[in-house]
Amino acid sequence: MIQSHLHWENPVANRNLFSEKIKTINQETHLIVLPEMFTTGFTMNAAPLSEEMKGETVQWMQEQARLYDTAITGSIIIKEAGMYYNRLFFVFPNGNYRTYDKRHTFTLAGEHKTFTAGTSRRIIDYNGWKICPLICYDLRFPVWARNTEDYDVLLYVANWPKKRVAAWDALLKARAIENMCYTIGVNRTGLDGNGHEYTGHSAIYDVLGAQVSSVEFEKEFVETVVLSKEHVQKNRKYLQFLKDQDAFTLE
Repeated sequence: MIQSHLHWENPVANRNLFSEKIKTINQETHLIVLPEMFTTGFTMNAAPLSEEMKGETVQWMQEQARLYDTAITGSIIIKEAGMYYNRLFFVFPNGNYRTYDKRHTFTLAGEHKTFTAGTSRRIIDYNGWKICPLICYDLRFPVWARNTEDYDVLLYVANWPKKRVAAWDALLKARAIENMCYTIGVNRTGLDGNGHEYTGHSAIYDVLGAQVSSVEFEKEFVETVVLSKEHVQKNRKYLQFLKDQDAFTLE
């Protein structure tokens, strides 16, 4: 997990920032998680800051993935077919990638007026793990995260402000418990161009809701956490809570 401040609306500076932070990782790493809109901060100024699917940031993510033989994920502003998306990229070590478009656009900030909402979830198979990547405001909607595919990891990238960080802490833990999965949440720190303050609180919770990452919530950090597939399998086999969940579908 890389919890960091962001340079406001400055993709070049942010790519350089994260390049330097990634260099400091000195442990074997299979996945690097960056925040939401990690090249710009959470901005509605989409037109001049958006990139194409083969733009500089996607190429940078591919370069980092190949260089360090790891997957890397985070969201950026993408323009496609005349529309703007808050799009998460999950880039594999070989440079291939899958994407997820933020489903719940943040109406309080007017995100729905600028960005087109996504319509489908993604389950990503990687190194024997099934990962469900979501973005920030999606965290408030448990039905969207509902574990009907037996995924192992629920992953959120975010720009979640200090004033509502108590909700972030509570909901991350709740999503882990109710879905019997590891839940990863990576947020940013610092001030953005609109004067909003972010205090991080990036964390990882296990299937029982225990925090398995550092408790140094509010500082910038780069932390490697080892996840155990056995922990997921053993607790699901013993408790079997997912088998008892209500059956319904979304329309």
